[in-house]
Amino acid sequence: MSDLYFTKDHEWVLLQGDVGTVGITNYAQHALGDVVFVELPDVGRVLEQGKEAAVVESVKAASEVFAPVSGEVTEVNHDLEGEPARVNSSAEEDGWFFKIRLSDPSQLSGLMDRAAYDAYVEGLQ
Repeated sequence: MSDLYFTKDHEWVLLQGDVGTVGITNYAQHALGDVVFVELPDVGRVLEQGKEAAVVESVKAASEVFAPVSGEVTEVNHDLEGEPARVNSSAEEDGWFFKIRLSDPSQLSGLMDRAAYDAYVEGLQ
């Protein structure tokens, strides 16, 4: 089983131990268009699953990024502050938003794996 999970709101979380790296999917960045600004959460902030964690602004719209799991922010991707377009060029790798120490790993069971997410997205088109 992969350690990569997806939400219906188009966030992904890659689990490494008890820390997850979070970003938005390629589908989400494509829908947003050119990303021009990213507002990241503060390190130490406690996030609740499904609640707003960050904001991404594009030439089309501003959109909330929701926490796929609950926990404490341990790191943010400061590279996005000077180069928000990384979200467009590498949404599921270099364009990650923040890292979170999971407070309840059982929440992962409510998320989708890659195959389920891909099928979900296909149903949206």
